Amino acid sequence: MEIRPILSALMRNKTGPVLVAVQVALSLAILANALHIVNVRQAIVDRPSGVAREEDIFHIRAGGLSNESTFNEMVATQNRQAQLLRAIPGVVSVAQVNQVPLSQSGNNTGLAADRKQVRTTTGAAFYVSPDSLVKTWGLKLVEGRDFLPTEVVDQDSTKQIENLKVVMLTLPMARKLWPDATSYVGKPLYFGTGAGADEARVVGIVERLASTNAEVGERGDMSIIQPLRRITTPRAMYTVRAEPGQRDRLMKEAEAVLRKDGNNRLIVRTVTLEADRTSRYRADRGLAWMLIAVSVLLMLVTASGIVGMASLWVTQRRKQIGVRRALGARKVDILRYFLIENVMITSAGVAAGLLGALALNHLLVTSLEMTRLPAGYLVVGAAVFLGLGVAAVYGPAWRAASISPATATRGVA
Repeated sequence: MEIRPILSALMRNKTGPVLVAVQVALSLAILANALHIVNVRQAIVDRPSGVAREEDIFHIRAGGLSNESTFNEMVATQNRQAQLLRAIPGVVSVAQVNQVPLSQSGNNTGLAADRKQVRTTTGAAFYVSPDSLVKTWGLKLVEGRDFLPTEVVDQDSTKQIENLKVVMLTLPMARKLWPDATSYVGKPLYFGTGAGADEARVVGIVERLASTNAEVGERGDMSIIQPLRRITTPRAMYTVRAEPGQRDRLMKEAEAVLRKDGNNRLIVRTVTLEADRTSRYRADRGLAWMLIAVSVLLMLVTASGIVGMASLWVTQRRKQIGVRRALGARKVDILRYFLIENVMITSAGVAAGLLGALALNHLLVTSLEMTRLPAGYLVVGAAVFLGLGVAAVYGPAWRAASISPATATRGVA
């Protein structure tokens, strides 16, 4: 079948085909970028925190109702609470800690590779613990060692803060500080800049440890650890690793143990790392589902438009179809005619949609710092809408091919 007669017929009634093509173009431009954003957001949601088997981790906060305890009494209480938690059957490891990944609340500090820098190189989440976070969180040590017990400092934050001499970094943090280095253990770094900046030396590098806010981009992996128990009030947080499948039971038992030890004069609250992850990425998941819903609706609306327009064309051409059938046209000829006609319209919409998708992505890149739209999304989007066009028009086209010549030509002189 020649394309020219079909094109000629379309040009005599441009409104319908143009509307369908515009609808396909807009849908494709939006769909390609929406799915790209969904994929980017999903990658952010799924990125690792550095903590092994997050589903086995929970955190427990314990706070006394009185602030009258001395520094030594608070240290003794926290040591006793940690030992009580470790003694619960099913607990693998316990570490007291000042903050946890993905919690969206915590301390940060600025670090520099040289005191002479005008500004710090980057900010970092500042984790401190008198216990091994490498062990409790299952952090992967890629260079150097964990802290030694002799390096742990109990610090009264209401007095002069003591400068710790050792630190562990994440690998992305080390690469940020010393981009040309291949080994980082033993290197000095500085808390701040200038002559008064405190110095510490790197003793270990962990592969990854997300910051408390898990920011998008490299900042989300900028974290440091120091062997420190920092005390200001009789409150403490412990992070606990449970044996697989035992977390929920241990959360209840841990609360009961600490309440009993404090004669029920403690405020105790537990939360899982999975809950922190869910809370941190709730907005990203919500955006992804919203875009998925919009994409599905766009495809349904586009398909409905194609079906409606094709059905209208069949009704308008019943007599023309009957005449062609009477002159010897087969069902497959009529079916092919409508399919080719629709492919031509959809292809014009797809071509415009590809240009629209690139233009929309350019706007997102320049305005919202989105990443470039990969070509794969354009190819898949084009294939989806071409397939959608064929699938949507097939029913009306089949009905047109099934029209009886006698019925269609009734009333024709």
